Amino acid sequence: MLGWRCNRWMSKSKDARKPKAQLEFVKLSMRLARMHLTPYGSYKSRHDFTQPQLMTCLVLRSYWKTTYRGVIEQLQVSGELRRAMGLRQLPNYSTLNKFAHRAGVLEVLDEMLSTLAEAAEEADGTACREAAMDATGLETSSASAHYVSRSGRRRKGFVKVSVIVLGGSLIPASAVFGYGPGNDKTHARELMAKASSSVRPDILYADAGYDAEWVHRYCHEDWGVMPVIKPVKHKDGPPGGVYRSLMTDKTLKKLGYGRRWLVETYNSALKRTTGSTLNARTGRGRMIDAAMKVLAYAIRR
Repeated sequence: MLGWRCNRWMSKSKDARKPKAQLEFVKLSMRLARMHLTPYGSYKSRHDFTQPQLMTCLVLRSYWKTTYRGVIEQLQVSGELRRAMGLRQLPNYSTLNKFAHRAGVLEVLDEMLSTLAEAAEEADGTACREAAMDATGLETSSASAHYVSRSGRRRKGFVKVSVIVLGGSLIPASAVFGYGPGNDKTHARELMAKASSSVRPDILYADAGYDAEWVHRYCHEDWGVMPVIKPVKHKDGPPGGVYRSLMTDKTLKKLGYGRRWLVETYNSALKRTTGSTLNARTGRGRMIDAAMKVLAYAIRR
């Protein structure tokens, strides 16, 4: 389905500012959206815009790091992008906002991400031989760290993005969103369950934040993946547990634990490309905003 496209696009890096790259981005976004969305949400719809068109506008918003108004303004001066999306007219910014907050949008974004991961596996078999799991934070306020420290205010919570990233392609196989700070293992089960539905790497790397016997057991017995997780040492001697006890320093080195940097690279690139601050002000809006960023960066890859 999407394999030949991903193979072609992932073989070389693209500058997000190049018109050709933006056109390819829109085409893939429309293709993905059509696979998971019907043209119209209701038979009573005015049929001014299709759901894939509106979804692509939302993904472009994250891709361009702009607002609902901003994405419409940029599309006004780009006839080529409008033609690629099949837009005869542009929606109002409020239409995009309402569509983004519809029920089921997060589930659709999950499905689109899963399809991309499957395509990455199909395009390049080496992409799924290894994966890495970690979490990062997206700020809920645009106030600088300097301003917050000088004003005497305490830093508020942030949106925590937990991802499993495939090696080679750096495409996220799954993503889970919540508020931080918090224990990384809180989202681990849901994160691994989502990834297991689309990919099956040979090795999964994770840092000590995911050290738990049940995480190892899930990987070995339910997913069929070899977890390489640095154990937390609370006392002398090997860590306890059937699977945790295997994670000695020698074993970690032999299995290439240093490859965990894959997910660190992904988290850094995600923030540089789509921004580290969320514009939404409601709880659900922030989760959708964060999911759009993850999907936009995945399509750009």
